[in-house]
Amino acid sequence: MAKKELKILIGLHRAVNYIDRQSVRIFSEYQLTMGQFAVLEALYHKGDMTVGQVQEKILSSSGTIPLIVNNLEKRGYLVRKTDSNDKRRCILHITEQGQELIGQVYPRNEARIIELMSGWTEEEKEQLAALLKKFGEIKHGEDN
Repeated sequence: MAKKELKILIGLHRAVNYIDRQSVRIFSEYQLTMGQFAVLEALYHKGDMTVGQVQEKILSSSGTIPLIVNNLEKRGYLVRKTDSNDKRRCILHITEQGQELIGQVYPRNEARIIELMSGWTEEEKEQLAALLKKFGEIKHGEDN
């Protein structure tokens, strides 16, 4: 790997890890893990989804989703409903209690992320977003 590319990769990892640590601090105040937050946030913003759809949305491994869902269900933050079109599948539905929780946690996390990026100009943010999108498009093309 070329030196410049390695620096970019390391910088991206460090930035994401730092932001994740900041987010985890907020989540832990509500006794949530990163995965639990991600599931609730997806259901809160996208509505009911199958387990597979949630897994794809939050980019999680199949092994962790059942545990996350079970724990959120035990705490009353979501319920599983049988899919009327396919009885083998279940639909995850965020409860009112789950909506209230994520309605508190999400804005705090969003504000913290915005704060962490406040040293960047709007132009720098747009440039970075465009570059990351370009990288995603390049990688997506290679997968085909």
